[in-house]
Amino acid sequence: MADVMPAEAFALGFQHYFLTVGMIVLVSTIIVPQMGGGSFEKAVVIQNMLFASGLNTLFQSLFGTRLPAVIGGSYTFIIPTTSIVLAKRYTTDFTQEPYERFEKTMRGIQGALIVASIFQIAMGCFGFWRNIVRYLSPLSMVALVTFSGLGLFHLGFPNYFPQFLKPKRPLYDRFALLMSTAIVWIYAQILTSSGVYNHKPQKTQSCCRSDPVSLIGVAPWVYIPRPFQWGKPTFHLGEAIAMTAASLVALTESTGTFLAVARYGSATPVPPSILSRGATWLGSGTLLNSMFGSVTGPTASVENAGLLALARVGSRRVVQISAGFMIFFSVFAKFGAVFASVPLPIMAASYCIFFGYVSSAGFSFLQFCNLNSFRTIFILGFSCFMGISVPQYYNDYQIRSNSSPLHTHSRWLNDSVTVIFMSVIYGGCDSCIFYWTTQSGVEKKSREKTMVHIGGKGCNGAFIPPVFLPLQISKRPRQYFIQLYP
Repeated sequence: MADVMPAEAFALGFQHYFLTVGMIVLVSTIIVPQMGGGSFEKAVVIQNMLFASGLNTLFQSLFGTRLPAVIGGSYTFIIPTTSIVLAKRYTTDFTQEPYERFEKTMRGIQGALIVASIFQIAMGCFGFWRNIVRYLSPLSMVALVTFSGLGLFHLGFPNYFPQFLKPKRPLYDRFALLMSTAIVWIYAQILTSSGVYNHKPQKTQSCCRSDPVSLIGVAPWVYIPRPFQWGKPTFHLGEAIAMTAASLVALTESTGTFLAVARYGSATPVPPSILSRGATWLGSGTLLNSMFGSVTGPTASVENAGLLALARVGSRRVVQISAGFMIFFSVFAKFGAVFASVPLPIMAASYCIFFGYVSSAGFSFLQFCNLNSFRTIFILGFSCFMGISVPQYYNDYQIRSNSSPLHTHSRWLNDSVTVIFMSVIYGGCDSCIFYWTTQSGVEKKSREKTMVHIGGKGCNGAFIPPVFLPLQISKRPRQYFIQLYP
């Protein structure tokens, strides 16, 4: 990772801020209209999410994992949030105004997020997450980090701005996002001004036009986010359990992103205690999101981890500057609305690059594995297949029938199972950990070869402490278990 000048640090921080806005706008565009909110409510939710993301990024970089990771809005919480929005107690009263329904739904989302934050804080503070992370072998890290990048593959777009100019200073590498976005945004403005989108469908216009006056026009000049501005939160047990399941998925995705950030940032391997501390502050971030009225919980931003790899600058100063931009533009909302009005296809095109970078960080852990072992190859292939196949089944079933494959009388149970198994991380990482810890017929010497990085050197020459295998039970009971459950 190269050093940067203060002026470059501000430009790089603005890149991270600009990339974070894309996911926040996407989540708000999906959720707020279903809640009954209009353009003004959408603008307020975006500012609240920006403010909370800025605080979460600062806290995580100062007190959490202390890695150059940006904490943004999570796409994982959309399923339980949509379930709350479509609950009967919010939709059966046809006499209420849309804004009244928006307030009631927002209070329900806030209550569920508060319960989810308590779960995450408990997982980190009491060491539960530390004990879980100790089960990660290098082969499990391959699946975890790789699927952290592939988890949002449906948000990508096959477009890439090629870099033809290669100066001596890595200018185009570090600021490729700003340059490519400016060029495509100007092109979108030319198409909009020439009337190309005038007679196109409304969905095409809302995504591709460069003049979304609704967001810029209704955003206030100065806006101070206030905790619980829509009233006291309301609590429902089923909704809280579904939101807690989503927080568990977000916690796992954040762990994979932290490992990718440490890999690209030339940091030493992250010990389980640091990841557990990061989980605690991620839970505190979920509490902040619920207080300020965000419609989703936080997670370590995958796209920003990819931007760190593209810019080759792993600096906490840059990330903290980006947090300052988030807080500044959330207060001065009119200026922030200008950058939030970027056409979504531009952000989707950048996701193709940044998600790919994070996935490649997962593949880099294969150098610590013995690829001559048939057991290793089988676990790797099976976990990759299950990580794609299982979520695809749940996703196709959800699209066809608009319901979960699990048919019970409890909607919260259906949503909890769906949100877990629609995550590619749980499909792949769980399969990898299960076969790694239970498959028999492997000698101790072969295990040591598979984990050749034990006691070796890290990417910057630091000593890596050994990672011991879990479930070190005797050979005979393990063989008996495999015979019963092959």
